[in-house]
Amino acid sequence: MTKRNRALTTPDLVLLSLLAERPMHGYQANLELERRQVRDWAGISRPQVYYSIEKLQKLRLVRASKGKEPAAGPDRSVFGITANGRAVLADALEREEWTTQRERPPFLTWLALSWQARPGVFQNQIQRRRRYLAAELGREEETLHSVLQEVGHQHHEAVWMLGLVLEQFKTELRWLDQVERELSQRAGAQHPEYAGENSA
Repeated sequence: MTKRNRALTTPDLVLLSLLAERPMHGYQANLELERRQVRDWAGISRPQVYYSIEKLQKLRLVRASKGKEPAAGPDRSVFGITANGRAVLADALEREEWTTQRERPPFLTWLALSWQARPGVFQNQIQRRRRYLAAELGREEETLHSVLQEVGHQHHEAVWMLGLVLEQFKTELRWLDQVERELSQRAGAQHPEYAGENSA
C-alpha cells in the first residue's frame, strides 16, 4: 500500500472511532452510522464503510474476529480496533487542520454568483433556503431530543455538536430576515476593480 493510500481519510477516522466503541461487522456499522445520522456531518457512503474496513485491516488498525451472534445470511467477521489503531486515531485528532479550515457551503457560492440570475430568482432561492433551514432545524431538534434521552445528560460531544448546528441554522434564518428587509436596496459595486488594471 502506497503512502498516499495509507493516509487516513475522514470516513476512515469515523469508522475507526465507531469501532473503538465496540467491535462490529460492516453491516452493523452502516446501520449505526444511519441511526446516528453521521452522514449529516461526515461524508461516508455505505460502500465506503466496507472499503475503509478493508483498508484499516491492511494497516492493522482493526482486527477481524468471528462474530458471536448469528448473522442474517453468511457469517460476517466482526472488526475491533487494535492498540495501534487507537494510537493512530488519537494522533489524527491532534492535527491542526481540524480547527483551521473554512467550510465552502454551496449556498455561499450561489450567493456570490446570484447577481447573474434572472429577475425574481434571488427571492425564490432565498425562500427555498428558508424552507430548507426550517425543516432541518426541526429535524435536528428531534435528533437532539433523542440524543439527550440516550446519553442522559447535556455534557456530551453529540449534544454540543447538535447545539452548534442548531445555532448555525437559527443564525442563518435571522440573517435571511435581514437580507429580505434589505432586498429593495440591492445594487452592484460602485467602485469595481479588476486584476491587472492600472498596473505599471
